[in-house]
Amino acid sequence: MSTPPGSGPHAATPWSGAVETHCAVVYFAGDRAAKLKKPVDFGFVDFSTREAREAACHAEVELNRRFAPDVYLGVGDIVDEQGRTVDHLVLMRRMPDERRLSALVAAGAPVDTPLRQVARLLAVWHAKAPRGPEIDRYGTRDALLGRWTDSFAQVRGLPDVPAGSVRRDIDEIERLTLRYLDAREALFADRVAGGRIVDGHGDLLADDVFCLDDGPRVLDCLEFDAALRSLDGLDDAAFLAMDLERLGAHDLAERFLHWYVEFSGDQAPTTLWHHYVAYRAFVRAKVALLRREQGDPAAGRLAADYCDLTLRHLRAGAVKLVLVGGLPGTGKTTIADGVAERLGMTVVGTDRLRKEAAGMSPGQHGDASLYTPDRVAANYDALLRRAASLLERGESVVLDATWNAAEPRAHALALASRVGADAVQIRCTVSEHVAEKRLRSRADAWSDADTSVARTMAHASAPWPDAVSLDTEAPVDHSVACAVEAVRPAAAERVFTRRPYLEPD
Repeated sequence: MSTPPGSGPHAATPWSGAVETHCAVVYFAGDRAAKLKKPVDFGFVDFSTREAREAACHAEVELNRRFAPDVYLGVGDIVDEQGRTVDHLVLMRRMPDERRLSALVAAGAPVDTPLRQVARLLAVWHAKAPRGPEIDRYGTRDALLGRWTDSFAQVRGLPDVPAGSVRRDIDEIERLTLRYLDAREALFADRVAGGRIVDGHGDLLADDVFCLDDGPRVLDCLEFDAALRSLDGLDDAAFLAMDLERLGAHDLAERFLHWYVEFSGDQAPTTLWHHYVAYRAFVRAKVALLRREQGDPAAGRLAADYCDLTLRHLRAGAVKLVLVGGLPGTGKTTIADGVAERLGMTVVGTDRLRKEAAGMSPGQHGDASLYTPDRVAANYDALLRRAASLLERGESVVLDATWNAAEPRAHALALASRVGADAVQIRCTVSEHVAEKRLRSRADAWSDADTSVARTMAHASAPWPDAVSLDTEAPVDHSVACAVEAVRPAAAERVFTRRPYLEPD
């Protein structure tokens, strides 16, 4: 049987305290700490033998020196009264509890500077981290799906999952997860091809970040499974963002992700930001449920909170296809651009596609040959092909077109269903007088429509009963805000966008 630190004849230091996790116990004495791994086997981690724990201790020291080289001192042995080695410890410099990122956030202390430094530290490591086919295979869509599926199975395999909201949340989490991943193979293939899959940290929590005067120290990377540590760099960053949000610091979480993508140059769609935050929250929900099985009475409530966080991000990260239509002069392009800017979406419009296909620039007037029924149908087909490519890569899309015919609208809704996207339809309206005034005053537009074309289209437009009707005679900011509310109601979760975070003056 192993001897706890400080209790055998070879103990040299009076240990003054301990902290327990589901996998280890950390003992403290003065300016030193020592971590003893528990002899547990959770399936995803197996420390059931002394040899496995010894190997994990050496791996922990080696791997964590990548992020905090002056903290991890080495591996020590625990011996019994006969001098036999019975277990092993990771020996460390003790970090000051009051400088934990989690403690500083809870106290409302300013942490922007150290958090930005952590984002840079992580991005710098990711830039030089090991890569290759053996690591890339863990960044595919199917690999991520496998990790989600394994977690669902592990949670459902527990003998006493709390009834009520947790059980219901897990079912909804699984549904939304599968919906997102089902049509996103192209997104994850792009991530692999772009070199975004790395040997990273794997377990980045605010409790393990210490904000010292000479810079942050990031501890406790995931050492026991290289497969779980082989991940998308954005996934690595999302773990800390998730934990900051759990602590009530949503703005810090968003800023941290902005800083990470600034330093890493990562242009991932914001839906992927949300998906990785959700994945990390569910991992912590699983850990909390494991702790509950070990007898921690508070872990059930914590698991419920993590499930709620998971759901909120899966819902906020749903890919959206937004149809913004209306007759010429109703402001549909202004609304489409405003929604896309506010919500971090991509705009694709028929007017621009039509001119680009003809080799024309804005302001050049197209003749009637560009508007034959066949050319109009082909232009809508091109619009939907462009949208499909973006949606499959996780980009939410705003489609700017008149949408005055029922058939292309039906094709767009079928596309949304096929790629697991939420469809939102907005029809811009305005009085005929205001529309004609706008058409007479605009210049250098992609559209060729004039007042005569607008009148003709008004008579030919098919009813659009499923659309939200938006009167755009109000000030532009108000009209855009109403459209944004239709796409993502104010009561829904807050949104991460790719708009650059501006430092305060």
